[in-house]
Amino acid sequence: MENIIEKYSPLEAYLDAWTMGDPARRAIAETVAALAKSCITIAALVAKGPLAGEPGKVVGNNADGDAQQELDMLANQIIVDGLCAAPVDRIISEEMEKPMEFTPEASLTVAVDPLDGSSNIDTNLSLGTIFSITSVAARRLPRGADQVAAGYVIYGPQTMLVLSVGDGTHIFTLDPDSGVFKLTTAAVSIPTNTREFAINVSNFSHWDGQIKTYIGDCLDGEHGRRKDNFNMRWNASLVADCHRILSRGGIFLYPADGRKGYAEGRLRLLYEANPIAFLIEQAGGRASSGRLPILELDPTHVHQRVPLIFGSVNEVERVESLYADLIPAGDPSPLFEYRGLFRY
Repeated sequence: MENIIEKYSPLEAYLDAWTMGDPARRAIAETVAALAKSCITIAALVAKGPLAGEPGKVVGNNADGDAQQELDMLANQIIVDGLCAAPVDRIISEEMEKPMEFTPEASLTVAVDPLDGSSNIDTNLSLGTIFSITSVAARRLPRGADQVAAGYVIYGPQTMLVLSVGDGTHIFTLDPDSGVFKLTTAAVSIPTNTREFAINVSNFSHWDGQIKTYIGDCLDGEHGRRKDNFNMRWNASLVADCHRILSRGGIFLYPADGRKGYAEGRLRLLYEANPIAFLIEQAGGRASSGRLPILELDPTHVHQRVPLIFGSVNEVERVESLYADLIPAGDPSPLFEYRGLFRY
């Protein structure tokens, strides 16, 4: 961090210290503050659950064909309203077919997933809001490397803001008494090594050989070529899985697969993969499509999907090595005949 901020300092104090009087930074700080305020409102709606109506009710489909639930739309409108007075040129949202133009002379673009993990609404699991901030000077569809800030708010047992403005990744916890986000973890550091992976194993038969090999090696444990045992976690919520990795390490994989509509991946580049990759790399981790760093991918359209693999450096690099043929794929498994518990 460029400025030493004491633990439990309010988000506003952190942002004030970071701006150092710079107008460009001030615009970023104002936008982050507006997003944080909107997320406090969303957190209150999430906490009410069915007391607020039917938050999990499907009310339509978004531009990419995914079901839109009532709370998705409410969260989107709260964020749009909250950014009206911020220095934002336009908003790109999962819940809107096209970018929404704001103030032409403003300096920033915001890409947002208003409510990640909304399929978990009725099961009371963690949800989140993910955002990416780029300068309009970058390009019409910015790369991840063009981001000037990124973050997410996770709505769980605690409501937390995970933020990076390019000086590391920091965690702020919402104080329910004051209604203020306060710094609780500065300069998050992801362990280089891990023995924990997160993937939806039910899709095993649809994966390519590289992902099957990687997961098979993990499942073979101490009897396989990794000579170590691994644990599996899966929350079906990107922010929840990311938060666990920031807290204790691990690797997350949502690869492309053979199912209809998944050939290019599942998660969206602009408002899911890019901001998560920025946060992970600012915390010393790595984020990749398997073949290229996420932050170097050139977007082709607003709702573009990509494979996403992120987390502890050594495991992400191992997956990349499989795609680069630096590690042989498909070796027989002595424990389960071929590639672990699942044959192919």
